Amino acid sequence: MPELTLETISNLAKKRGFVFQSSEIYGGLRSAYDYGPLGVELLRNVKDQWWRSMVRERDDVVGIDSAIIQARKVWQASGHEQVFTDPMVECRNCNARHRTDKLADPDKCPTCGKTGEFTEPRDFNLMLRTHMGPVEADENMVYLRPETAQGIFINFENVRRTNRLRLPFGIAQIGKAFRNEITPGQFVFRTREFEQMEMEFFCRPEESAEWFDFWKKARFDWYTDLGMTAENLRLRDHESDELSHYSSGTADVEYLFPWGWDELEGVANRTDFDLRQHAEHSGEDLTYFDQEADERFFPHVIEPAAGATRTTFAFLIDAYSEDTVNDETRTVLKLDHRLAPYKIAVLPLSKKAELIEPTQKIAAELRKRWMIEVDVTQSIGRRYRRQDEIGTPYCVTVDFDSLEDNAVTVRDRDTMEQERVGMDSLVGFMTEKLF
Repeated sequence: MPELTLETISNLAKKRGFVFQSSEIYGGLRSAYDYGPLGVELLRNVKDQWWRSMVRERDDVVGIDSAIIQARKVWQASGHEQVFTDPMVECRNCNARHRTDKLADPDKCPTCGKTGEFTEPRDFNLMLRTHMGPVEADENMVYLRPETAQGIFINFENVRRTNRLRLPFGIAQIGKAFRNEITPGQFVFRTREFEQMEMEFFCRPEESAEWFDFWKKARFDWYTDLGMTAENLRLRDHESDELSHYSSGTADVEYLFPWGWDELEGVANRTDFDLRQHAEHSGEDLTYFDQEADERFFPHVIEPAAGATRTTFAFLIDAYSEDTVNDETRTVLKLDHRLAPYKIAVLPLSKKAELIEPTQKIAAELRKRWMIEVDVTQSIGRRYRRQDEIGTPYCVTVDFDSLEDNAVTVRDRDTMEQERVGMDSLVGFMTEKLF
């Protein structure tokens, strides 16, 4: 297969309805995207698999959904108002702005090519501001949350008390976050509006190193379990000068994107920084009392934090494949069936009425259990190719023999092998294949 480019995958995403440019009919809004019918299903499936792994399959993690807009004091206490910044320079020649830490050549503008034209670096706060109430006064200024984590920390005691939780335990959530990125780009990889999948795992301070190692491995394994190529993943520990102000240790799960290695997810040991800060600024007691040890302390926190939109993009890239069938190039998205937007496509061989009726009956039965598509347009070969290209694991073809033998042909996306299956046993057959 030829080397996969960002242009190839972005064109496929737009062509097949995974992702559209936001406000496209008005010329588009830079770094803003809308997820189409296939994209929203893929994104939802990624989030569902994360939630299943992190919450439903564990007895020590619960979920919440906190507000996007929180009190300004939350961000003052967390340090975001003071230190949530990226270093920025501006080119005096073309006025383009760039993150200093992302420049390949710190003296050359990647936009116009001029050297020696950058201003002195200055810090740029990434939080997006708005106002609550009818008056745009400073006292009414609030931020759109730049991360979902703080909503968990300020609800630590609420959740612990109401669910009677004992250490160690985690609180997870999935939600929108907003960052006023200086240089968004690489399609949906870096945008100003995105979704995060974050979990804060609270534990005794002396157990934090052990849990840090546990969650690093668990999060790496989650990607490979869902079919991501292990060779395209790596776990990279941060150097001391990379660590955030709250972290005693951080490791990134990185993916080999078309432009090189880049972050999918960070796993951080946040120590007790956040609970201490919010306790100090709010005046509320956010310590944990261990009755058995007769001891009160601030728990330490291990945080696996992934980007849902970024992760979805990586799965899309990793699944892309090309092969040759009958001297023609076949594009296939080899998505794990748990992530595929459609699990099954039902294809009548002809538009004739005698085939449409059993097709609709089969589709209605399958639809009770899985997301499916019925496709009746173009030749059967072209319809197979289209389903391959959007990642549908199985096609069920209703042909004229089906009227006689009450059976259908089931085609596998990856092997292209076909098997004749009775209509009465089709649901059971597909259940074995998809679960």
